[in-house]
Amino acid sequence: MQQWVCKTCGYNMIGEAPEFCPFCGARHDQFVSWEEAERIYRVTAHRVTDDVTQLLSEPKLGLEHAAYRVDLEQSAVWIDCPSAYNRTLEPVQAILFTHPHFLGASNQYRALWHAKVYLHALDAENPLATSFPIDKRFEHDFVFNEVLAYHIGGHTPGFTLYIYREVLFICDYAFPPGPDMRLNPYGPELETRQGADAIFKIVRQRPLKTVCGYNYVCPFDDWLADFRRVIGKSD
Repeated sequence: MQQWVCKTCGYNMIGEAPEFCPFCGARHDQFVSWEEAERIYRVTAHRVTDDVTQLLSEPKLGLEHAAYRVDLEQSAVWIDCPSAYNRTLEPVQAILFTHPHFLGASNQYRALWHAKVYLHALDAENPLATSFPIDKRFEHDFVFNEVLAYHIGGHTPGFTLYIYREVLFICDYAFPPGPDMRLNPYGPELETRQGADAIFKIVRQRPLKTVCGYNYVCPFDDWLADFRRVIGKSD
């Protein structure tokens, strides 16, 4: 199987290597084969809570989005997926995606573990996703065991946030935490702001403690204060 990983951003390309990375535009001399990526990059777990760990490649693999493992009572799931394929990782039952920009090595983990891949139907039509097998093209909010999925849209048409107990998984809808937070500028501005309003309505009344973003973990109360300021919501 031919599969290539962009060292600049971490995007995986299935099949013959293109001249340029479809995501970041890097030239093909910045690509490595998936075998080479597995040799170089180790997907490393960082504890967030008793049930949640953040997965990041070491050394850092470009702009790779963090993935998160959630250990449920009867199984485990990933929210988003590492860019590097490490076959020694503990298996999961499903891979739940927030959006299609970084599907990582999900096709390889799916084949290794027979894991089911979930992506909103609107985002499954994105050109970045069409080469990847998707088992569940959902269209509405749903619950996977204790993991709650809310379709938001905005940044991408099918953008979906997840909540597990006291943890919010928001990926790159708003970043970074702190005074420089902004909404993701890579998407339709009006729809992204409307989605942010929907996010606020969902999370403001929930007993959340931690936010897991695409490259950060922070306390929910601090994140919410920044998010309120960005979207212009007062107490």
